[in-house]
Amino acid sequence: MTADSEPALVREARRLLEAEAAAGFDDSSTPGGLSRWVAGQGRNVGSLTRLSQYSRLRPRTRQDLANKVLSDLGSNKVSPSVGRDAAAPVTVLPGVGATAEKRLAALSIQTVSDLLHHRPRRYIDHSSVVPIAEAEPGREVTVIGDVVEIRARPAKSGRVRVIEAAIADETGQILAVWFNQVYLAKTLRGRRNVAFAGRVESAAYDRQLTSPEYELDVHRMVHAGRLVPVYPLTRGLSQRQLRRWMALAVDAYATAVPETLGAAQRRAHGLPDIATAIRNLHFPVDSAAKEAAARRFAFAELLVYQLAILRRRRTWRESQPGRPVRIHRDALAAFGGQLPFTLTEGQRVAVAEVLNDLRRDRPMSRLLQGDVGSGKTVVAAGALHAIVGDGWQGAIMAPTEVLAEQHAATLRELLTPLGVRVELVTGSVPAGEKRRIWRDVEHGRVHVVVGTQAIIQRSARFARLNLAVVDEQHRFGVQQRGEIRSKGYNPHLLAMSATPIPRTLALTVYGDLDVSVLRELPKGRRPVKTSFVPNHRRGDAYAFIRREVTAGHQAFIVFPIIEESESLNARAATDEHKRLTRGTFADLADDVGLLHGRMSAASKERVMRAFRDGQIKILVSTAVIEVGIDVPNASIILIEGAERFGLAQLHQLRGRVGRGGQDSHCLLMSETADPRENARLRTLQTVNDGFALAERDLELRGPGNVIGTRQSGALGFRFASVTDLPTIQSARVDAEAVTRADPELTRPEHAGLAAAVARLLQRNEWN
Repeated sequence: MTADSEPALVREARRLLEAEAAAGFDDSSTPGGLSRWVAGQGRNVGSLTRLSQYSRLRPRTRQDLANKVLSDLGSNKVSPSVGRDAAAPVTVLPGVGATAEKRLAALSIQTVSDLLHHRPRRYIDHSSVVPIAEAEPGREVTVIGDVVEIRARPAKSGRVRVIEAAIADETGQILAVWFNQVYLAKTLRGRRNVAFAGRVESAAYDRQLTSPEYELDVHRMVHAGRLVPVYPLTRGLSQRQLRRWMALAVDAYATAVPETLGAAQRRAHGLPDIATAIRNLHFPVDSAAKEAAARRFAFAELLVYQLAILRRRRTWRESQPGRPVRIHRDALAAFGGQLPFTLTEGQRVAVAEVLNDLRRDRPMSRLLQGDVGSGKTVVAAGALHAIVGDGWQGAIMAPTEVLAEQHAATLRELLTPLGVRVELVTGSVPAGEKRRIWRDVEHGRVHVVVGTQAIIQRSARFARLNLAVVDEQHRFGVQQRGEIRSKGYNPHLLAMSATPIPRTLALTVYGDLDVSVLRELPKGRRPVKTSFVPNHRRGDAYAFIRREVTAGHQAFIVFPIIEESESLNARAATDEHKRLTRGTFADLADDVGLLHGRMSAASKERVMRAFRDGQIKILVSTAVIEVGIDVPNASIILIEGAERFGLAQLHQLRGRVGRGGQDSHCLLMSETADPRENARLRTLQTVNDGFALAERDLELRGPGNVIGTRQSGALGFRFASVTDLPTIQSARVDAEAVTRADPELTRPEHAGLAAAVARLLQRNEWN
């Protein structure tokens, strides 16, 4: 039969089905849909009768049906258009209008690709399809049967409507019950061959399924008969809606998502291709397929992250050559000889690592990790003295004025006797004084500048800056580190952090930096005695604080939140400050200060300075005192609501005391009666190694408690875990191999990786 001799109806049907293929079988080829078009042709449509159910089906099922009809018509099969773009907005999916678009945006879903990467938080196992007679109470099952009776009735309370349906197959009958879903009576009435999935419960007169999922098309089940995904939602979205849209997206766009992993790489790690991974992430055939999909996405995330880190590292080191520093042995001997103490083994190793870096013609990029009180500033002082000895300048940037002042005092004590001029530049320094200092810096008469972000302002000019030291570097972004670097000719960078970071996190968060670690405390530094105090002994804790203050010492009282909250059962700093100054410490009211994160920077600096200078005896605070306050006279810290803090953070807070050589105490007070939580807190009574505590914290509570919520979130991982060291290491090895073979990711097989790395580097956290 030629095209001209074909009946017009067949030609039109073929045209419509080909249009459906081009549109991804979204039932848009004719107004009202194909089912309505078939109904409008009358009864004599032959095999086209099959299309009468077309509009009710999902895209993949529509494709199968279309091919069957075309086969009957003697035509070739059709497939969806290969030109689909997963970066298209979610509104390209049938049923996703403006309202749904806004709701999905609340879940950070704006494109089809975002939707396909929206990870289920769990799965319900409805894969057990059983005859009704075998649906035993307590089991999660799927049964397939006919709705033989359905009715809506008021509940005894009268406040809700109960929908009851009798479901029957050839083996028996079971009751299905829903609440306040009256529309189901119309949707399900008279339906045959329907799947119902849920937990079987015992009822007074029979078994029943309470609020089961239902599936009208048992040949293409999404909500039943399989591992069913359960997604994070937002107001106005239901699981059924999201699953339906996800099924449409998977059918039409899974093959359109760019592949980031090469075939050889996937084989080496036993990972599926991207399309298979997407299908099995959302609608897995079994648990093994689901786990393989999650592994693939986790590995890809870590690989892209490591590639971005290596690119940033290479850019730092290779964009411009560094200026090597000639290390003069006599200068080093002079520095070591005038120290009032002996360096620890860790400090000696760290100094050697830093000096080796400084000797090279590529800029140093090193992180110096050290537990509280481990002597990081001394290592920095040694490096600063070395570069000054070769005619260069150095700078050290701290997050707060108080911490900058402490560094300036320490460096002056260590370096001034050796002829090194150290100047302090902060917002509190008078403008005229700052102008004088910067003039001397620009002419090379100042060797080391210590300050806050004031030292990266435009007016700051150095003559020969060759070493930038950034303290508490997690408080600064990449942009700020880059700005201080721009003050010299590609200077060396030494970042310092008192936050103990486990090895797994160091490979991810700081993978662009070489790492030196200080583990020992300097000799003579006493461990802080840590005690777990039951809630009912708060009065004894306050009495202890009073005795310490009376003896001439100072105290911290730390609270987990600033103000009382209905959603958080925790004492708050502002309210407790009022209570303490009006009650327990009323006679010391003028000596009790308040510090929290909502105060202005100037107010916080003023309070911290007053506490450091002894004008405040008791400081009521939130965790803002975690770093940046060095008050040797402080001998006791009471941490309220300790269960709300991670172990690493508690260790940081504990490090605020015990800095003056006297016996010092950390009192942990918990509001919870959970024995496991209190056992966790008691770990601090016997463990003083911040790195060991950080590892334990990472295991128990995740990365947010180790590096802070913002830093953890900045990683942007949906699938990867920073505790998964084997996968992190595998990704690192692969990233290094890819970078060696194709540094700019220009090869065709790396196109997907290149795009993913570019997207990551464009995120604000990386700028």
